[in-house]
Amino acid sequence: MAGGSMQAESHVLVELRAATLAQGVSPYGLIEQAAIAVTDGQIVWIGLEADLPTRFATWPRTPLGNRLVTPALIDCHTHVVHGGNRATEFELRLKGATYEEVARAGGGIISTVTATRSASVDDLIAQALPRIDAMLAEGVSTLEIKSGYGLDRETELNMRRAARALPQHRPVRVVTSFLGAHAVPATYTTRPEAYIHEVCIPTLRAAHAEGRVDAVDGFCETIAFLPDQIRPLFDVARDLGLPVKLHAEQLSNLGGAQLAASYGALSADHIEYLDAAGVDAMAAAGTVAVILPGAFYTLRETQAPPIEALRAAGVAMALATDCNPGSAPMTSLLLAMNMGCTLFRMTPEEALRGVTAHAAQARGPHGLRQGEPRNARGSGRLGRRASG
Repeated sequence: MAGGSMQAESHVLVELRAATLAQGVSPYGLIEQAAIAVTDGQIVWIGLEADLPTRFATWPRTPLGNRLVTPALIDCHTHVVHGGNRATEFELRLKGATYEEVARAGGGIISTVTATRSASVDDLIAQALPRIDAMLAEGVSTLEIKSGYGLDRETELNMRRAARALPQHRPVRVVTSFLGAHAVPATYTTRPEAYIHEVCIPTLRAAHAEGRVDAVDGFCETIAFLPDQIRPLFDVARDLGLPVKLHAEQLSNLGGAQLAASYGALSADHIEYLDAAGVDAMAAAGTVAVILPGAFYTLRETQAPPIEALRAAGVAMALATDCNPGSAPMTSLLLAMNMGCTLFRMTPEEALRGVTAHAAQARGPHGLRQGEPRNARGSGRLGRRASG
């Protein structure tokens, strides 16, 4: 049921099963024979149809044919705004090259930087829209979009301008994360600390001054930035009042998740090499584990994230596409859910929570309309489609 197409007048959805995801009620927080009262696309009541309050008795009813209605889906980790593609690298990896080897040979993120720097804001919007359309068709309502393919001031700002303009073209909510610390540009190959201080941090300040930053991210890995190199960026983020998140423990264990947790990070993402200390730090900080099976699959990795340890520690697990031109060229959040279950043995309920409630937690408080309630039981936003 498309939230953007919901009529302004009030009505009641009936003949449906509602997966509210309320904790401790039933699996999925499922309400059989449910009803949902909606006005202007906003849920104002949800419960058993038999318990529908009398104040809704005169509202028109819309039967859904016993469909399952879920919260709208959130893709909380994407790189949908970028220039060009990296199809050639797919063939290189099939011939045996590793992700790290491709990156060190000038491919990977740096090759997308070249294409993105040559694209205008309008070009970036035009290239992103087909990806957005594919996501919307599967029920996605909200996207977190990262920068990080500019690695210079103007291109990073242009990526943010393009991302913020997307809701003018499609019925989607966008949250933007500043990922200036995504890779070390060629001119700073031997001076990553200088890049952070001379380019990354000033660009973050400029983007924040334009009001185009919701969170600050980084890539903590041997082919990108070490924890001590990320720390000054996170210090500035804290000074600006911005939450942080981090690409961590994807290819090795550098303690990035512990670093992120020490700043109260919204999320630590990838985390295939996360150890027990990292799990404990995330649990203590309330940091969400964003699981990205698309990159694991595409790169043919063998080290799976520690799902059982995260589950045992009570760490919330989100799922996302990681939609990007190289390591996860996919737009299907439904496929990410399937991969989370088949590759990592997440349960179907964990997968659904991972693209709704836990994805919202990883996204942070941004992206809500002013005054929008967050109580999933009593009110909220209707899912973008109802599945049969």
